[in-house]
Amino acid sequence: MAKFSRIGVVQEMEKTGLVPVFYHSDLETCKNIVRSSYDAGIRVFEFTNRGDFAQDIFAALVRYAEKECPGLMLGIGSVIDPATTAMYLQLGANFIVSPIMNPEMARICNRRKVAWMPGCGTLTEISEAQECGAEVVKIFPASEVGGPSFIKAVKGPMPWTSIMPTGGVSPNKENLQEWFGAGAHCVGIGSKLFIKKDGAYDFSAIQKKIEDSLQIIKELKLEK
Repeated sequence: MAKFSRIGVVQEMEKTGLVPVFYHSDLETCKNIVRSSYDAGIRVFEFTNRGDFAQDIFAALVRYAEKECPGLMLGIGSVIDPATTAMYLQLGANFIVSPIMNPEMARICNRRKVAWMPGCGTLTEISEAQECGAEVVKIFPASEVGGPSFIKAVKGPMPWTSIMPTGGVSPNKENLQEWFGAGAHCVGIGSKLFIKKDGAYDFSAIQKKIEDSLQIIKELKLEK
């Protein structure tokens, strides 16, 4: 069962500004990635439902995070149907992220008062998601939907909208400045955070990359 309120998750997303997005079939690799992210300052982490037995890895990560990463809000992404939503909520997901807008998923999350971030690509989809209770909507792939200019355009007629772009976001000042300058609530970043050396994940480099990214975001927010 989720340990954190949906408003708490939404607020933490805005506070830190960065949600790492990751999947791997090896549990120990996942633990090391989660720990490196946590030590760097991450408090909201999205594991993705993208491989066989991903639910088993996620369940083990939830137990690991409860012991080793107090305060970490661990959620699940790439969920597209109600049954999978219910399963991950039972496993302890603190939020659900989807690449699509599925009202049935919203109903399941709302019953448990768990944050739900659906994928949207138009103002109509965003409005429908908000009517279904979404506090934050995801745009994916963000660079293809319209990039930072899409967020700025949406927030013209709908300034209350909180948007998390994922896909096409890079952990450098120039790119992050574009997204946050346009009004992004937070950003989701995947492979560009997770540095490899000689084919293996470099956990110390990953921690440093995330620390640097969080510092950039902090400075950008102070400039606003």
